[in-house]
Amino acid sequence: MLKFQATKIWMGPALAIVSVLIGTAAAVPLAQAKEVPMVGGAPMYPTKNIIENAVNSKDHTTLVAAVKAAGLVDTLSGPGPFTVFAPTNAAFNRLPKGTVATLLKPENKDKLVKILTSHVVAKAVMADAIGKMIADDKGAHVVKTVSGAILIAKRRGSKITLTDESGGTATVTIADVRQSNGVIHVVDRVLLPK
Repeated sequence: MLKFQATKIWMGPALAIVSVLIGTAAAVPLAQAKEVPMVGGAPMYPTKNIIENAVNSKDHTTLVAAVKAAGLVDTLSGPGPFTVFAPTNAAFNRLPKGTVATLLKPENKDKLVKILTSHVVAKAVMADAIGKMIADDKGAHVVKTVSGAILIAKRRGSKITLTDESGGTATVTIADVRQSNGVIHVVDRVLLPK
């Protein structure tokens, strides 16, 4: 079984009830979750969709800006289910200088959409399921993304890695961040199609 580290906060019954009573944004139904994963310093509530959670992560401001520029907000706010391999700001910073600014220009929208949808799978897949597929496929599982790009999922120790069509490899650093319309797995590199 794969093990992933994720920072979690404990939301005890008293805090949840108080939050509900005073109507704060921190309210989470007790039946939904007692532990809420933290990503980019923000709680990722399973009752919110991918976009509603992502906009609060300080580690994903570049991804959110790119999703807005690509016109994908409504899609990723939709019912899904989706699996999103979400690159951090640091992952975008690993791209050659000027790449992000160029991609965010309106004339490059099609290329940006292709890159972003190369991080999305049209079903919700948890890390254990990915690990089982990797094992069943003798160490390398083919993942087809919404864009049609192919990723190769493998294990490196207890971590899952994804190799893109350009030969770059990203590691899942935080897995299984449940959303109301799917799941997010945080990755440390931008996955690029051919």
